[in-house]
Amino acid sequence: MEYISSDTNIWIDFSTISSIDIPFRLPCTYIMFYEALENEVLSPADLVSDLTKLGLVGVKIDTEEFYCTFELAKKYKRLSIYDRVALAIAKKRNILLLTGDNALRKAAIQEGVSVMGTIGLLDRLYEEGRIKRKEYEKCLRGFLKHSERRLPKNELENRLNMLKGAK
Repeated sequence: MEYISSDTNIWIDFSTISSIDIPFRLPCTYIMFYEALENEVLSPADLVSDLTKLGLVGVKIDTEEFYCTFELAKKYKRLSIYDRVALAIAKKRNILLLTGDNALRKAAIQEGVSVMGTIGLLDRLYEEGRIKRKEYEKCLRGFLKHSERRLPKNELENRLNMLKGAK
């Protein structure tokens, strides 16, 4: 079973387009520090409950991850405590980090942690045949429509253009 350490913003992205169930089609377990679930995923109000019903698992950190979080704080001052914990979990458990946060992404790369964002996750779902072309296109258009989520517009448009060319 593949485990993926998750940051909050991915779930907010999928929630914005009413598609939080889609990532759970991958044969993996998404994990998130339980305190981040309780304190960071605040809107919409029922998002945490919905995510946990779908399979998101709140986890505690061990001593190694705890100390790693403090080491990361010294190196990456712009990261929130929950970002550092998500990175520490991914690093110490040697698993993928799922985030759309640019500063966290850069820190993960510097730490040698594999990282994937919202668009990469959507691509993987499509490439593995876990979502159909129509659903993939709908998600891309939904993300484009919600520019407040700050996903790279050019990346979304490039994928939509590739779909047009593949007809």
